[in-house]
Amino acid sequence: MTSSAIIPSPIKPIATLPIDADLAQALLSSLIEYGAQLHGRRVWLACSGGRDSLALAALCVQLYHHGRLPFLPQLLHVDHGLQADSSVWAQHIARWATAQNLPCQILRAQVKGQDEQAARHARYEVMRAVLNTDDVLLLAHHADDQAETILMRLIQGAGVNGLSGMQPWRTQTQGGRRNALWRPWLTAKRSTISRYAQRLQLPYIDDPTNEAGDNVRSGLRRDVMPVLATYNPNVIDNIARSAQLLSDAQSILNDQAIADLQRVAVSDLQLASAQRVLDIAALNTLPPYRQRQLLHHWLTQDEPLPPTKQLVDEVFDLSRRQDSNHQTALFWQAGLQSYVIRRYRQRLYRISSDWLDWLTLPLGKVEHVISDLTAEMASTPTIRPQPILMTLRSDTHFVWQAKIWPHALAALLGGDRRSSATFSKDTLSKDTLRNKLNHQGAMRLSFAPLARQQRVRTVSMPRPQAGKKLYQTLGIPVWLRESLVIVSVAVSHSKDGQDDLIENAAAVPILLLSPFDCWILHTGIMRVESNHSAVLDEVAEGIISQIMIQKSR
Repeated sequence: MTSSAIIPSPIKPIATLPIDADLAQALLSSLIEYGAQLHGRRVWLACSGGRDSLALAALCVQLYHHGRLPFLPQLLHVDHGLQADSSVWAQHIARWATAQNLPCQILRAQVKGQDEQAARHARYEVMRAVLNTDDVLLLAHHADDQAETILMRLIQGAGVNGLSGMQPWRTQTQGGRRNALWRPWLTAKRSTISRYAQRLQLPYIDDPTNEAGDNVRSGLRRDVMPVLATYNPNVIDNIARSAQLLSDAQSILNDQAIADLQRVAVSDLQLASAQRVLDIAALNTLPPYRQRQLLHHWLTQDEPLPPTKQLVDEVFDLSRRQDSNHQTALFWQAGLQSYVIRRYRQRLYRISSDWLDWLTLPLGKVEHVISDLTAEMASTPTIRPQPILMTLRSDTHFVWQAKIWPHALAALLGGDRRSSATFSKDTLSKDTLRNKLNHQGAMRLSFAPLARQQRVRTVSMPRPQAGKKLYQTLGIPVWLRESLVIVSVAVSHSKDGQDDLIENAAAVPILLLSPFDCWILHTGIMRVESNHSAVLDEVAEGIISQIMIQKSR
């Protein structure tokens, strides 16, 4: 089978054919510049089979054959299925790679949509699935591509970041994996690549849609760039030079935004791509132009493409509102996930849809029986106490776990050893919980969802509260209010020399947990006051409510 889009040149080995000096110089100069980052990493080459990517693959083969390139990249070709001949093209690329002794994988992508952006997204998704962490993806973008990209972004109203164009080396992290995109030919012109492909008689695929003018990029290539060249024949080089200057400016802005983010981010509420939180009071100490730059940087975290200026402006306006309306929600369908941006009190939240879905999952009751807390606390130089580990909610994306170390539970139940906490003798009959810690009786810890009308009192509250009043006192935003868990303890009592069964023991609430926080409760058994700092510190160090990312997008 053949395709009219394939240049009718024979497939033949090209390792010993003449090398183009300019293209080789561009690749080898970039290799020197990023040699430290490339050292020891596997390199893949994204090969559509078009003139540019096939020429880059050919040059790599030649330089490797001559001992000037220390690695031979593996080809990745993606069959989108959007063209009638796409499977023929894939077979053609595989045969050409075999003739060069070049490893090649053919991948198939399911494109959701018909435009170039949808195809590009699908292409990168399937290639990323093949790459391991720290692998490098080599791309054949050149100076003409860079000029078209900058003009396209200019007419779309891009800022400094967009107008800095494509970067020769960019590290991206997605799904817990870090990879690099390497573009060594951003200083090479399309005309140079064309002459090289003709000299080697490369049988590349001339996709007719590239020059059809049915999208912005191809329209700029066909209609606009030739006109600009009549005003200045060096237009490609000049635009590339401007991109480099803007890239340097963007680096300065990024450094400033990173430093500002360290000051403004609420670190104990961050959850990778699921939840990002800013302190509005700290944000407002910055000049407005730095606030906008910071918000742009904050929103872009975890995403390959930046937000629109309109969204940044809307988030900026949301941060400056003076009313107490917490219902406003801004929606953003980004490249990898969809998000909601909300404000609660003096904090801005960027929350992923996956995280919001997870927060609606039901909470069940789980229990843990401790047969002997004293034994749980025992430790030797080789054996350390292990925490009580309870899973409160989980799915394929996130896991919520509570970790309670025995020493923290002992401090909570036994109080400070200097009697800074007192206990209700009526509840304990003749014994105190401190005595219970020296008695080998059983305890049952139970973890259950907080009922909306259930009244609780933390050690810092003057009286019990429930429902909306409790949420407001603790500063819990609306989307977290169905994710509160009460931890209760039941201790077996001694009666006539015999221990009652633990099932007969009364459960007493001792803790309130959210996915990001923990509060000690004031109860009839345990009156640990907020000024008992020694007890509170000991408990706080040994109780952790944590969210772990189970599976990232």
